[in-house]
Amino acid sequence: MPSSRATLAASLLLTGFLDCVTAQYYKVDTKDAIKTTASTIAYDLMLLYEGNKTGQIPGILPGPPSEHKGDYYWWQGGAMMGTYIDYWHLTGDTSYNDVVMQGILHQVGENQDFMPRNHTASLGNDDQGFWGMTAMLAAENKFPDPPADKPQWLALAQAVWATQADPSRHDSYCNGGMRWQVPFSNAGYDYKNTIANGCFFNIGSRLARYTRNETYAKFAEETWDWIWNVNYIDHETWLVYDGAHVQHNCTNINKVTFSYNAAILTQGAAFMYNYTDGDKKWGDRVDKLLESMLKTFVHDGAVYEVPCEGSTGRCTADMITFKGYVHRWLSVVAQIVPHTAEKILPVLQKSAQAAANQCTGRESGRTCGFYWSGGKFVDPSVDKTTGAGEYMSALAAVSSLLIKEANPPTTNATGGTSKGSPNGGFAGGDNGRDPPKPITTADKAGAGILTFLLIFGAIGTFWWMGFSV
Repeated sequence: MPSSRATLAASLLLTGFLDCVTAQYYKVDTKDAIKTTASTIAYDLMLLYEGNKTGQIPGILPGPPSEHKGDYYWWQGGAMMGTYIDYWHLTGDTSYNDVVMQGILHQVGENQDFMPRNHTASLGNDDQGFWGMTAMLAAENKFPDPPADKPQWLALAQAVWATQADPSRHDSYCNGGMRWQVPFSNAGYDYKNTIANGCFFNIGSRLARYTRNETYAKFAEETWDWIWNVNYIDHETWLVYDGAHVQHNCTNINKVTFSYNAAILTQGAAFMYNYTDGDKKWGDRVDKLLESMLKTFVHDGAVYEVPCEGSTGRCTADMITFKGYVHRWLSVVAQIVPHTAEKILPVLQKSAQAAANQCTGRESGRTCGFYWSGGKFVDPSVDKTTGAGEYMSALAAVSSLLIKEANPPTTNATGGTSKGSPNGGFAGGDNGRDPPKPITTADKAGAGILTFLLIFGAIGTFWWMGFSV
């Protein structure tokens, strides 16, 4: 017989091996297993968030890259807060609610419309829109309301929508539509893209359903029509493209197909379908977008980010979060457009298991990777990220498996408690936009030079945009 010391050593070795196996292969086949897996991933993700530490800024992930502070831009903090709201809603775990509330309220900005002055240099309509969608989600999921002296979730979503509906955000170039950036001075101001207009469409469709105010629905319909008429949605394949430049009247379409562009429109159309009590027009749009999405963005049983997943290191910190939004938004589509559930839920189930199987890395055996369909862990350092995006996507995928037992998004008529403020979001005067001065005769030569410089600079900027947000 072996000695007692050898027996103890063998026992410890076996225990360590079993712990490693348990950590490396998370289960998602039962409700309890899903909650356990989601809880562990949520804990590990929160370790990468510094906003709840002394001296740090609540609501944001380390960044921005332009200031060499980290991999993440301001909007991704809003997306992370939304991921945790969904996590709480689906699992019932309140562990992070105080951190989430603190983070959102800290970023509302001076006019309570998610346009904080210290983020003006990276303030896109999509950046503001992501924070607005998180506020809308908090209202729909009945996330605990802030103290009465703080801005309320519904009011914040309405303020974002109001600033984006204001004429200062729309012009006659390309027959309408919002630009990517809000301030005139920001690189990318001459680009009109799907995600900026998609956020506006998404928030508007959800506000229409929540408040039953037809104005929101009218703007949502007009925004959809603009995206369709400018051919950002392919009329044959229903692929959703990224955007185009105003100096080309939005005809030089960048046909990169990011998953979150398709998902945000699918969810918005689903809310319009629900709001209109099953209007066939919106049902057809949901079905065609969904069919295109499942054909394009699912590889080997897992959601797949087409533009960048061919080889490691090509996916930016932005792109690494996109698959999580696909899971979060399509799971809600399955709820509010019931006939889609049989198509959506089996796909999300397989994809979530693939995502959980990727949380196998490093010494802990539970660091999450991004390449779900590859069957092999790739360390976040290879993609030059901190791992927060990888954890966000995995957490969203696993948590969303509980959607069948969750309450659907609420409304004012079905128990919603959040207070609104339809006239919010206009205290900023110029609405956050710094428009150019009118061009006089004396300015024409200088304006021509400026135009040349902007277009020259945009060549590099928008080459990069083909692989970024």
